[in-house]
Amino acid sequence: MKAMVMRGHGGPEVLEMAELPDPVAGPGRVVVRVRAVALNHLDIWVRQGWPGLELPMPHVLGSDVAGVVESVGPGCEASGIAPGMEVVLNPGLSCGRCEECLAGRDTLCRKYAILGEHTAGGYADLVSVPTANVLPKPRNMSFEHAACIPLVFLTAWHALVGRAQVRPGETVLIHAAGSGVGSAAVQIARLIGARVLATAGSKDKCEKALALGAHHAIDYEKTDFLQEVKTLTGRRGVDVVFEHTGKVTWERSLLSLVNGGRLVTVGATTGFDTATDLRHVFYRQLSVLGSTMGSKSELFQVLRFVEEKRLKPVLDRVMKLSQAREAHGLLARREQFGKVVLVP
Repeated sequence: MKAMVMRGHGGPEVLEMAELPDPVAGPGRVVVRVRAVALNHLDIWVRQGWPGLELPMPHVLGSDVAGVVESVGPGCEASGIAPGMEVVLNPGLSCGRCEECLAGRDTLCRKYAILGEHTAGGYADLVSVPTANVLPKPRNMSFEHAACIPLVFLTAWHALVGRAQVRPGETVLIHAAGSGVGSAAVQIARLIGARVLATAGSKDKCEKALALGAHHAIDYEKTDFLQEVKTLTGRRGVDVVFEHTGKVTWERSLLSLVNGGRLVTVGATTGFDTATDLRHVFYRQLSVLGSTMGSKSELFQVLRFVEEKRLKPVLDRVMKLSQAREAHGLLARREQFGKVVLVP
């Protein structure tokens, strides 16, 4: 099969097209022909590497896959999965047997992994995954739009619903609404019935955030979002902050919270080495919550709302797999709103 691979860590130039052996559908696994794969900032992190990350090379990136089942391995008869089925893949991989997995807390499994990060992903013609990670593609939806759903909507859903437990009537601050996970979080918070304040890096992105359901949009390039939050809330603050930018916003995110508020963080695109004044945390009784991905069952909930058109994938543009280097550059420069998708 053809695949976009990396043979070492570095800039976009380490990505190259190559021929790899076709994956085989082993016991309990299926092989899916990739029709579309969406980019995530995770792809950039893995490509760049970090201390302690050891991957078999060549490595194939790509967590968000939509495609068609090519073959089914032994022991999959009861799964209902058959060749020709149009599917989306849950990127979260776990053992399925431990206490955490059986309790529906997949992300706490000691063997938890993410497609394209720890194992070969979807920047290829074919990808192999366990049957538990295969879900039907939403009806009447293109593969390109379907690929925009799994990782970002699952991450935002688990963070806002499972971890922060956002309630109707609360005020939620969503950072970087133009990102894939930010655009998903705006919709989910609005679906719950929260008042949504969104930040974005331009007037155009702010207008798009409002169109997605945000009640207010703050251009962080022109306005201090903390001061704007104080103005919009009558100096009260927000009940929840959805954090994924990290170093640049962290301190002001904590200051944006009402006493007793919750900050939930799912990433750190601007850096992880933040400063925290712990006096604000203990005296104001703030909750700082970490969140990674979500359980396999939560993606079923997301897909139901997508089917009902109450949540919608946000597709910025479609590019060829051979243009992966350029696509990584777009994402790194934050030139997109929503998801960039690669097709064969």
